[in-house]
Amino acid sequence: MRKPNTRLQVMWNRLLAVVEEQGQALIRAAFSPIVRECGDISAGIFDLQGRMLAQAVTGTPGHINTMAEAVKTLRDRFEVKDMKPGDIFLTNDPWIASGHLNDFLLMMPVFHNGAVVGFTSCTSHLVDLGGLGMGPEGADVYDEGLLIPPCKLMDQGALNALLMEIIKANSREPIANEGDIYALIACCETGAARLAGMMDEFGLNDLDALADYIIEISYQGTLDALTELPKGTWNSVLKVDGYEKEIDLHAALTLADDHVLLDFSGTSGLSRKGINVPLNYATAYAVFALRCIIGPDIPNNAGSLAPFQVTAPTDCILNAQAPAPVAMRHTLGQMTPDLVYGCLSQAVPDRVPAEGASCMYDLPLRHVAETALNGGETFALELVFSGGTGARPGLDGLSATAFPSGVWGSQIETTEAVAPVLFTRRELKQDSGGPGSHRGGLGQHIELRSAIDEDFIVFLSVERVLNPANGRHGGMAGAAGRIRIGHDGADLPGKGKVRVNAGKTLVFETPGGGGFGPPQDRSAAAVRRDLEDGLISSQAARDIYGVDT
Repeated sequence: MRKPNTRLQVMWNRLLAVVEEQGQALIRAAFSPIVRECGDISAGIFDLQGRMLAQAVTGTPGHINTMAEAVKTLRDRFEVKDMKPGDIFLTNDPWIASGHLNDFLLMMPVFHNGAVVGFTSCTSHLVDLGGLGMGPEGADVYDEGLLIPPCKLMDQGALNALLMEIIKANSREPIANEGDIYALIACCETGAARLAGMMDEFGLNDLDALADYIIEISYQGTLDALTELPKGTWNSVLKVDGYEKEIDLHAALTLADDHVLLDFSGTSGLSRKGINVPLNYATAYAVFALRCIIGPDIPNNAGSLAPFQVTAPTDCILNAQAPAPVAMRHTLGQMTPDLVYGCLSQAVPDRVPAEGASCMYDLPLRHVAETALNGGETFALELVFSGGTGARPGLDGLSATAFPSGVWGSQIETTEAVAPVLFTRRELKQDSGGPGSHRGGLGQHIELRSAIDEDFIVFLSVERVLNPANGRHGGMAGAAGRIRIGHDGADLPGKGKVRVNAGKTLVFETPGGGGFGPPQDRSAAAVRRDLEDGLISSQAARDIYGVDT
């Protein structure tokens, strides 16, 4: 193994600072709340071969780990010798970028001393690209909006104006889309400028030595982490709600001396609805979950990702092929960590948390057709809320926390400022965390309605309504998610298009995380603290934990 090199280590640390500045440039310049307020992005720096050297801490695994492979694809699609300073390439192809059309991925060559030395790249979510909108109702990807194959967005610093006009013409939010694309451009340019400046400062002509050092150290560190784990193959099955019917996700996890293999064979086939998942996105979240346990202190880059391999049968629901509908691919893609942990908990039972809410409660909203036809206020907006994480070995779960996505929750004030909706209630849902010696994190109870005398549409595609998060090692399940119109309304299914009439209230509750260990082993002091904080009820304290209140 290569010995640490102080000079190269300093430059590696500088790269980590550069990508973080790059990511913040995107967030600060973005128009859409899901980017600006929720951090639904990725940003990274790559060497001349297209190997990811550093990624911004801010961002989602679905964007970051798909970007790590997408840059290789784009680099091979366009000749490096033909690239010019100021060029930027773009695609939102779900099978290249990050799994659905609403994510735009950009790649920019970085020039130093007249030659390409590497690339900067970034991804963020655009709120609307036409079609049926951000919902699961499409019959194929063509229903879901505008698909842009790999192409030039910027040619030597000149914007592809026709492409921009096409994007705007196919959106219900053209101004937001235009602003978000400029923010993506600024992100690439910031990373390129800072990388070139760093190379000047350190007197580098290329990134080859630094890249090899980063990748070799990270790769070897990950192999060292693997030596601490037992070797063998473990299997798990996770039942999820699905759309037309419940779905079984299967995994076989093999831990070897020099690699980790995850195979999704046995997983259910495709849905007719847009909850199918391209393998690049399923891989991104599955590998992220593994890396949270295996070498979590090692920076995420091409070296630390190299030992992980993911396979799946063609056209199982975690390996959907074009032109399958994939708009809401995050719904099942974000369930893969719990599937993976079902395997890993058998190998290292003292290191793996209980199941959590996992799938973020992503709620795309927009005006109804009549509003637009009558000249009323139109909007398209995507809200993000989270449930509770599973309890951890030695620690309670986290309430209203996005794992695995890492996306920050939508802010009430910001949402009400950009769209005609009004929140009337938002609080933690008492007793929603799964009981255990360590309690699962709590979900949320949220209510909202139209702020004007107009109906609106919500596209539901959430999980854990029928299959709540299971506890581990004697811990109990968290509360299921729940959605309805009005407090006395019938429960709605977790997926589908719902019209919320003016004056009516959309009530939704995000799921709680599962508990870890038997509830009777929880200390009385911890139970009383939960009771004082309003996290559990007196009945739960008495009936489940056996603590007299």
